[in-house]
This record gives sequence, structure tokens and C-alpha cells, in this order.
Amino acid sequence: MTVPVHGLPSIVSKGLEVCVVPPALKGPRWRKVLSADGGEKGQLVHLQGVDDLEAASKLVGKTLLARVEDLPDGFERSDVDWLMGRDVTDERLGYLGKVTEVMVGPANDVWTVEGPYGEVMVPVVDEFLVKIPRQGSIVVRVPDGTVGSDAR
Repeated sequence: MTVPVHGLPSIVSKGLEVCVVPPALKGPRWRKVLSADGGEKGQLVHLQGVDDLEAASKLVGKTLLARVEDLPDGFERSDVDWLMGRDVTDERLGYLGKVTEVMVGPANDVWTVEGPYGEVMVPVVDEFLVKIPRQGSIVVRVPDGTVGSDAR
């Protein structure tokens, strides 16, 4: 059973190659996912070369890592460590401030951005996200009424 960490969504899917960390002293470090079934609370995962209970028990408490290039599009939206302190700019209002909190919600996440307009809540949905570069300011289009009317 795998469980996502840090509020991130699970990305474990059939065909994904994962690295088991910390690795065993001997044996393969990378394993292919043969199947992954489950939901929000965890997935039952079958890894290549892990065919019995004894082999599976050796993986309890370990972490599965994937290559950055294998992550699904938009995954960075959920990575709290990557988002914290990032600059956020609105395409109409300009600089909004820095991400100070990521609230994980059942429908979508919400970023708290603190800056010259005070605390601005940005819903993390495609409609309001213009550009999320690996570096530099994240560009958003905050919904009308999110920032006080005197700001426009």
C-alpha cells in the first residue's frame, strides 16, 4: 500500500518507474509499477520483482521517488515546498506578493499570497492560473472581487 506525502496527489500508475529510498544494499534500486489500484487514502501497488509478502515487507516505510520528467503536467501546483515564498503577479494588478500558505481542499487548493494588497486568496484552478514557470513569478488572473475594489 502506498500513501502520498505532504498533501501531494498520488502519481503512482502502471508503467511508472520508481526508485525505492532508502535502497537495499543489493538488488535493483529502480522498479517498474506493474499495477496501482486505490483511492485518496492509498494505493495497492505491485512493483516489478516484488512478488511475495516477504519481498513486500522489506519495502514497508520506504519512499518511492519518480523522475521530475515523469511527473504529470501541473504537478508543481501541489508541491508546497516548491510554492512557498514564490512571487505571484496578477496580469492586471501587477505584483500581489509571495505565497505564504497552501490550503489543500477537496475540490481545489487555495494559495494565500501576502503583499501590497494584504492577504489575497488565489484558487488553484486553470481558469485563474496563467503561467507557472519553474523560476520567476507565477502569473495569475485573480477572480473579480478577490482584491479590494480600490486596488483597480
